[in-house]
Amino acid sequence: MPNRKNYWTQKRPDRRWESKGEGDSRASKVTDTQAEAWAHSRDMARQGGGEAFLKGCDGKIRKRNSYGSDPHPPEG
Repeated sequence: MPNRKNYWTQKRPDRRWESKGEGDSRASKVTDTQAEAWAHSRDMARQGGGEAFLKGCDGKIRKRNSYGSDPHPPEG
């Protein structure tokens, strides 16, 4: 089951960038730059207490920011 608090930033087939909530069928924001879409994903994840994921052009996760209940102090 998708975690609706998580947001993904990824490149679209039309060469633009989208910020999309996990499990959503439509993007919440479409931009011309990766930086704009990534900023929107981080803001939305921060508001919801989820995670923001940035996928590169190759489809692999390049970055990830967590805004939920991380253990403090971090393990390891």
